[in-house]
Amino acid sequence: MNRGRRPGQVSSRDAVLRAAREQFSRKGYDAATVRAIAAEAGVDPSMINHHFGTKEQLFMAALESPVDPKEHLTAVLDGPRDGVGERLVSRFLTVWDSPAGAAGVAVLRTAMQHEWSAALVREFILNRAIKPLLAGLGVPAEEASWRGSLVASQLSGLILTRYLIKLEPIASAPHAVVVQALGPTIQRYLTGAVSGGLSDWITKTGD
Repeated sequence: MNRGRRPGQVSSRDAVLRAAREQFSRKGYDAATVRAIAAEAGVDPSMINHHFGTKEQLFMAALESPVDPKEHLTAVLDGPRDGVGERLVSRFLTVWDSPAGAAGVAVLRTAMQHEWSAALVREFILNRAIKPLLAGLGVPAEEASWRGSLVASQLSGLILTRYLIKLEPIASAPHAVVVQALGPTIQRYLTGAVSGGLSDWITKTGD
């Protein structure tokens, strides 16, 4: 006799994922709590630990991300400060040209169609990847948001042109060529001097 779930019945794991996507997209990673997610899912908080382990692992599962940025940030930060831009682009290309990259493209396609997914991707890119990178570089807090957004704009543009619409010649360019072309720009966004209107705007928004 089949004692599985009846048709239409939602498992506790699915309920937690649904609640996690709602909480993370609405509140962001830091403000969303395991207790609040469990309450929305109608389960005991221990069920989250049972199904996913940690809050960070739950976030990765909710996003369906094939890559954990923590696995790569150490390598990007390991080396001369003036080479971090090139190391970031090189590591970025290595990940996106691997099987994990194909799954990443699927995640981004979903993000373009659903606001909850777009919110999770924003949270993932800025707060789980770029923000720790900037912190590791010692970038002042008042500059981090702008610098992070600029880096994200460059890397998301690379994803769009190389992996989504496959714009040539960048779609098939060797890693070394792309690194040489984009590394200095990323470096400037991360650690270079800001001037003129941008400097004034950073000061204004940081107040």
